[in-house]
Amino acid sequence: MPRIVGVDVPGDKKIEIALRYIYGIGPTTALQVLKEAGIQPGIRAKNLKEDEIARIATVIDKGYEVEGQLRRRIQQNIARLKKIGCYRGIRHIKGLPVRGQRTRTNARTRKGKKKTVAVKRSVKDIR
Repeated sequence: MPRIVGVDVPGDKKIEIALRYIYGIGPTTALQVLKEAGIQPGIRAKNLKEDEIARIATVIDKGYEVEGQLRRRIQQNIARLKKIGCYRGIRHIKGLPVRGQRTRTNARTRKGKKKTVAVKRSVKDIR
């Protein structure tokens, strides 16, 4: 299991797939990193030599914001939105969908488990 930028990437996967285990690196970025480092995309991660791993780490450190640094920047952006009180910030505070999704149904990921509200019966129904 090679360690790249503080993350253990799986050795049994191809390197372009294994790089995606690093937060902030997706399919396109993984291929760009390999191209800049001069490494064939089809090779398995466990078959990489030390100098190849070092080249990948250097390319990522030099040109990409990943892992803790990226997470910190995202959290700072959310905190800024909350502080200025804009619509998106308020949605973050309330724990509701931020990007325009509907909330009448299908917002369970953000809203949490359904809370059923009891229906109040009128005085006429009791008699």
